[in-house]
Amino acid sequence: MSEKQLARISPYFPKSHGVPQVDDRRVISGIIHVLKSGLQWRDAPGEYGPHKTLYNRFIRWSEMGVFDKIFKALSSQDTPEQLQIDAGHLKAHRTASSLLKKGLLPRDIGRTKGGLNSKLHAVCDGQGRPLLMRLTAGQVSDYKGTRRLLEALAAAKHLLADRGYDADWFRDGLRARGITPCIPPRKNRKRPVIYDKTLYKQRHKVENMFGRLKDWRRISTRYDRCSHTFFSAICIAAIVIWWI
Repeated sequence: MSEKQLARISPYFPKSHGVPQVDDRRVISGIIHVLKSGLQWRDAPGEYGPHKTLYNRFIRWSEMGVFDKIFKALSSQDTPEQLQIDAGHLKAHRTASSLLKKGLLPRDIGRTKGGLNSKLHAVCDGQGRPLLMRLTAGQVSDYKGTRRLLEALAAAKHLLADRGYDADWFRDGLRARGITPCIPPRKNRKRPVIYDKTLYKQRHKVENMFGRLKDWRRISTRYDRCSHTFFSAICIAAIVIWWI
């Protein structure tokens, strides 16, 4: 991480009390290296410092929601003209799904035909940069994930989505916010729906966004048991790839 990149996110770091923090640039760079390479924390290169320092900083700031706040702050600085929405599965490793019992805190891990996994619901702008993200269990439908995102959508001219999002309540919700839906109709829809087929060809950008996130190995495969730590890893990847 360069000094310029660090300067973009350092205003959102929690203030240290008492003992000064270890070099932020070195520690954050080490966390990024582990998440991108898919390493275990104890295998982090020595030039980033003790692996326990990297792990403890990542866990502590994840619990405080620091990385979520940085992502929200940076991604909300621009006003997009176009939005795109989609969802993708992220496979859960056995270390993430162990001791998964009812009654404990939700882990956002569910079972589908592909096995145990989580689902990331995301909205990006016309450049393919993520603006909103929500993590749910793998079996949660796109509709339920969309309901959690609908109220937080930024003002935009259009929203592009595949026919899996073709629902009257979703279309009405978009229009109520001044957003024109560009969604192809389901094959079993009785009432015809007209959409801009030329504009719809740009929807590949949200799929490209998921592909770039999954280039980070600790995101394409979930190793973290806690939902907030895994979501923090996703936020860090989004920040590094698009926002700094």
